[in-house]
Amino acid sequence: MFSRLVFGLGLLSATALVHPALAADAARTLQIFVSKDKQSLAVYDGTEVVATSKVSTGKDGHTTPSGIFSVLEKQKYHESNLYSAAPMPFMQRLTWSGIALHESNSVPRYPASHGCVRMPGAFAKMLYGMTDPGVPVIISDGELVPQPIDHPTLFHPDAPAAMPLLSDVELRPSMPDSPEKPVQVAMNDTAAMPMPAAQPIAAPEPEPPSEPISMLITRRTLRETVIDIQTLLNQLGFSAGNPDGLLGPSTVQAIKAFKTLRPAEFAADKSLVSDTLLREVYAAAGKGEPPNGVIMVRQAFKPIFEAPVTITDPGLALGTHFFTLHAVDERVGTADWLGITLENNLSRETMKRLGITNQESSIITGKPIARSLSRITIPDETRRKIDALIAPGSTLTISDTGLGRETGEGTDFITITRG
Repeated sequence: MFSRLVFGLGLLSATALVHPALAADAARTLQIFVSKDKQSLAVYDGTEVVATSKVSTGKDGHTTPSGIFSVLEKQKYHESNLYSAAPMPFMQRLTWSGIALHESNSVPRYPASHGCVRMPGAFAKMLYGMTDPGVPVIISDGELVPQPIDHPTLFHPDAPAAMPLLSDVELRPSMPDSPEKPVQVAMNDTAAMPMPAAQPIAAPEPEPPSEPISMLITRRTLRETVIDIQTLLNQLGFSAGNPDGLLGPSTVQAIKAFKTLRPAEFAADKSLVSDTLLREVYAAAGKGEPPNGVIMVRQAFKPIFEAPVTITDPGLALGTHFFTLHAVDERVGTADWLGITLENNLSRETMKRLGITNQESSIITGKPIARSLSRITIPDETRRKIDALIAPGSTLTISDTGLGRETGEGTDFITITRG
C-alpha cells in the first residue's frame, strides 16, 4: 500500500509534471484522480499534486465507470482478454471485469477507449513505477481535489498513556527522633571506585509500518440482517445454522419456530424476514434496538471483520465520501485524514429499496462530509479495535449502496457511482 516515488528525468514529458521538491526513493502514500470531463489524471501526495497527464477514457457505449477503485494487479505487458488481445503495456488493473490504467499510442484527450483509462507511454511507465497494489484510484465526471478532514468520527491511533506525576505522592520527612542525634547519610565514594566504561546504546529497531486497512460504512442489507438473526437465534437455542447470511432450511425452520412462540407479534407480519422479526429477535436476546448500518474492514484485499454501526436519520441519504489516512503520529494520537465527496446517483428503485426519502440535503448543501460523519455512531469496542489497526494509506468509504457488484475476492471496497 505504500508507494515509492522514483523519478527518472528521461521519463518526463509534456504530459507529466513532477514536483521538484520530492526526494527520490521516498516512501509515500498516493492517490490517483481521473477526471472524465477534463480527460486528465492527477497523482496526489497528500494535498500536493506530484504528477499529471492527459488521458482518454471510454467512448459512448463503452463508458469508463465513475467511482472509487484501487490498483488490484500490475503487469508490465498485458493483452486484453476482451478485445482481440489488444496490447495493454504497463497495465494497472482496477476491476476484475476489465477496467484498467494502461499505456496507449492513441491518447487524443477525448473519450476513445473501450472503458479503460489510456495514458501516454512515458507517463504510463512512470506511474507504474510509482504505485503499489492498493493505491486508491478515483474516477469522476468532474475534477476532485482531496481536502484535510478533521472530525471525531474518523479514527486515530491511541495516544500512549502519560507517565504519572509524583505531585500527589505523600512524602515522609526523614528527621531524627531526637535533635541531638546526627542524621546519617549514605554516600558512595566515587573517587575510590573506577567508573565503568561507557557502553554504546543500540538504537531501537524501527517497527515496520502496519499494512493499511480499507473500510466501508454503509447501510445494512438483507445479508447482514440474516447474519444477525442467525447468530442471535443460535444463542437463544433455535439452531439456525452457520451465520452466513443465507436463508437455508435450518435458518427458515428456526425463524418459523421463533415466530410460533410469539403469535401476537407476528399476526400481521407475513414475510419471512422483516424489521419486526429483527426487533423481536434483538429484544429476546436482550440486545436493545437493532443497528441499521455496518462497518466492514479489509486488509490486503481480504475481509478481516465487520461490526454494526448506527445511522441517524436513515431516510436521508449518506452520500458517497472517500477518506485516506495520509499520516499518523502515534506519540500524540493524531491522524491526518483527507476526504472527497463524489456525486451521488441513486435511482428511484434504489432509494425505495434502501428506505431513502431525501437524497439532496446532505449531498448538495452545507458541509456534506461533516454532516454524514456526524450521523454515524460507532461502538467504542469497534472503534478501539480499528484505532489499533490503522496505518498510513488506510482508507474509509461511506456509501448508501453497500458492497457493490465489483467488490469481491482480491479487491478493496469498490464503489461505482455511475456505470
